[in-house]
Amino acid sequence: MAFSSSSGPRPAGPEPEARLAPEPAARDAALAAWLRLSLQPGLGLVAARRLLDLAGGDALAVSALAPPDVAGVVGPQPAAELLRPPTAGMTAAIEACLAWERAAEGRRLMVLADADYPASLRQLHDPPLVLYVRGDAAQLARPSVAVVGARHATPGGKALARNLSLQLAASGWSVVSGLALGIDGAAHEGALAAGPEGAGTLAVMATGIDRVYPARHQGLAQRIAMRGAVITELPLGTPSAPFQFPRRNRLVAGLVRGVLVVEAAERSGSLITARLANDLGRDVFAVPGSVHAPLSRGCHALIRDGARLAASLEDILEELEGGAYRPTSGKADLSRQPPAPPDPGEPEAAAVLAALGYDPLDFDTLLARTGLAAPLLHGQLLQLELGGWLWRGPDGRLMRLAPPIRPAG
Repeated sequence: MAFSSSSGPRPAGPEPEARLAPEPAARDAALAAWLRLSLQPGLGLVAARRLLDLAGGDALAVSALAPPDVAGVVGPQPAAELLRPPTAGMTAAIEACLAWERAAEGRRLMVLADADYPASLRQLHDPPLVLYVRGDAAQLARPSVAVVGARHATPGGKALARNLSLQLAASGWSVVSGLALGIDGAAHEGALAAGPEGAGTLAVMATGIDRVYPARHQGLAQRIAMRGAVITELPLGTPSAPFQFPRRNRLVAGLVRGVLVVEAAERSGSLITARLANDLGRDVFAVPGSVHAPLSRGCHALIRDGARLAASLEDILEELEGGAYRPTSGKADLSRQPPAPPDPGEPEAAAVLAALGYDPLDFDTLLARTGLAAPLLHGQLLQLELGGWLWRGPDGRLMRLAPPIRPAG
């Protein structure tokens, strides 16, 4: 599949069909109707949207549709269930969602009819009927770039994702990712590191809004909600399951102007996100790596298929901004060039780094390249590893790490 290169404005999508009434009782009634559609067993998003089209975009009006019309969309038995009053279990689930929104500030049930529902998501053939939002709902409207990649990323890949995300956020682009381990978490951390001057970050979850996966990202999710937003389309209490990640990925692709893949294996959820983004007319970028590195193969496949090679922040911003990119100024401005590498210390250490290069290398090959005695090489490698200059993989091979990109000043 060839990737298209598309810059400039994207279509905004159709205008919202309706707006929820501001009165609390009326809004709760309307929200309950939307929640009923989203929670109804066996009712898919495409069928639900067809019913909404018949009802003029009003979820409350779906229950007033003629049974034959509803049956023509979903079938006789599902139509009968949908047109009956909600069961006790359904009523309890709806009340739980309404109670979740009311329980704290910064919680929002955003429905397809809301004026601030992301226009880019309306372009999907199956847009979520309800989005559960924790944090600042305005984060969904900011210009954004997805930064995604491998869960089992290398330290160098995570450092690159963190630094590029910091610079994207400092340049006014919100960073969207999936809250997973590896590249996703590093991307969120980098965007948060841009501080209050930055554009923030948006995490799209593959669980219910009340369940953070992985659990070790509980604190990260909390910080994202304070400086951006966490969203999901899945109901409260939904645990993690493999089939939910592609659903999450389509929202990531739908929300953004472009997708940057930092590290990815040949078969990877990140590649699914990139291909979904390409199908939606978004820009796709991939960071190249060593031809010997397994986590570079997915990126190389994307580049081969037409994704933009991203060797620097400028490669991304010039494409997104149609060649009109100009460095920002002010507190959030960052140096666009990496600093000179610091001195690794002893001359032997510098010689080891030069011999190592940036490809994964086994000890015996490095020993032959350097000509050092094995005990001396072991000592130099330990010093470099402790100093953050190299990484030792699970297979024992060594890889040099690039120096981090730091804020100017």
